[in-house]
Amino acid sequence: MTKNIQAEFDVGAFLATARYERTAVRLTGAQIFFSQGDPADCVYFLQEGRVKISAISAAGKKATIRLVSAGEFFGEKAIGPEPGMRVTTATAMTACDALRVARPEFLRLMQEEPSFSNSFSSFLLACNLRVQADLVDQLFNRVERRLARILLLMAEYSHPEDGDPLIPQISQEALANMIGSSRSRVNTFMNRFRKLGFIEYNSHIRVHKSLLNVFLRD
Repeated sequence: MTKNIQAEFDVGAFLATARYERTAVRLTGAQIFFSQGDPADCVYFLQEGRVKISAISAAGKKATIRLVSAGEFFGEKAIGPEPGMRVTTATAMTACDALRVARPEFLRLMQEEPSFSNSFSSFLLACNLRVQADLVDQLFNRVERRLARILLLMAEYSHPEDGDPLIPQISQEALANMIGSSRSRVNTFMNRFRKLGFIEYNSHIRVHKSLLNVFLRD
């Protein structure tokens, strides 16, 4: 999501070298950066790895909100006018390296570094557009297309010349939460995609460009 942003301003390089207070955080898979209900007092920048942002309702229903890739921010609720408590949980899906920036320091950076402020604003806009696209996807696309779309997004398809990327291990239940379906239906379509040669599916998922055919055949 931040790749286009960094074409003009390298956010990762800036945060790694600028003079400001930050904490380097390293977690292994399944460890938690923050939990729902914690104070929203800092923003994270993910340098390496993959993070899952999820939430749980008062009735106990779980939902995966989004996946964070290297080069993206998470925990951005901390910069709101009244950040309050976290409404989501951030969990490392793989080994992760991140920078933790406290709210006052992050706000100071935004005030003093216009290029950084512009880049972060572009990131927030991209997140908002992604939420809108997800809503349209949930409302109008059938489960098979929603699953294909989330797999392609997780594989970060953007360049036709790229090879077939691997997706870090993710459960069918998590995929079902992300597309608003059931684990059994996800299992059905994952097996279908594999039989059609769209994906390779063992401990990790390898997404082939042919998965785009799910969209092109309608």
